[in-house]
Amino acid sequence: MFVDELVMTARAGKGGDGCISFLRDKNTIKGGPDGGDGGNGGDVILLPTTHVNTLYHLTGRGVFGANNGVPGGPKACSGKAAEDLIIEVPIGTQVLDAARGNVLVDLGTPDEPWVLVRGGFGGRGNIHYASSIVRTPRKAEPGRTGEERKIRLSLKMIADVGLLGLPNAGKSTLLSTVTKARPKIADYPFTTLEPMLGIAQGPGEATYVIADIPGLIEGASAGKGLGDKFLKHIERTRLLLHLVDCSAVPLDEPEKAYAMLRNEVAQYSGDLAKRPVIVVATKVEDEECRKRAQKLATKIQLPVLPISSVTGQGLRDLSGAIWSVLSEIRDSSDG
Repeated sequence: MFVDELVMTARAGKGGDGCISFLRDKNTIKGGPDGGDGGNGGDVILLPTTHVNTLYHLTGRGVFGANNGVPGGPKACSGKAAEDLIIEVPIGTQVLDAARGNVLVDLGTPDEPWVLVRGGFGGRGNIHYASSIVRTPRKAEPGRTGEERKIRLSLKMIADVGLLGLPNAGKSTLLSTVTKARPKIADYPFTTLEPMLGIAQGPGEATYVIADIPGLIEGASAGKGLGDKFLKHIERTRLLLHLVDCSAVPLDEPEKAYAMLRNEVAQYSGDLAKRPVIVVATKVEDEECRKRAQKLATKIQLPVLPISSVTGQGLRDLSGAIWSVLSEIRDSSDG
């Protein structure tokens, strides 16, 4: 199950209490204080990783708490510090304060841990309270309470290419053809109910990541249907592919579909609307379909790449076009 929003409470561990103890052995009748310090409580740490691509594994708990530190012991023995609680999250997860809604951190770098809440320090034992005046201190410091915070996790996928199109436009079929991803595919609308990621092969050993975004309907940017729940997953893509069905549909449908896609993207984000776009005519498997693709190109005055994921026609040209644009984007950002 795909989960990209989650509210949780993180509670760090409490520090262990300091110990009140006095040295007692067969050679010492009245020894001085020897109470050790308590161990520190565990931190709660978020770790962005490629091992997970959804927040589903974090559902159902609500509170994530690290262990408390062990109290100090006699003979100046310090208590053991608690282990940190490490929570794996997908790369691209944003951490927001649940009450204020401000972004605390954007976890976009793999394997770079971020401490969400810190554990409390262990208390000092009575060995620290001895002085020339007070030789038998009968007090120790309690361990400090760990931090606690309520947060909201929001996943925004990181991909090079985002596939956008109306329901049943052929996005999932294309993704399964050019990558090893295996989304659910069927001949009816709304087959994709969650974003999917796949890795496509570029020239040589180069690769790029493609994200399949669930089919949009008119009004999605305003929350209609699946709404803008999944539009956020294309915010970090560098290139958008607008997939337009040019199969056995009314002649003016491809232009309407393209116009609707552009409008929804623009309504959702003006910055996103400025991203590079490749228009792809899908399901082009006969002469009639090719005519629709050509008419679409004429109407929108943009190049349109006709493909068929079933026959493989046009896929090599599409791959070359994608890599060319990604290379230009990379070169311009490096410059």
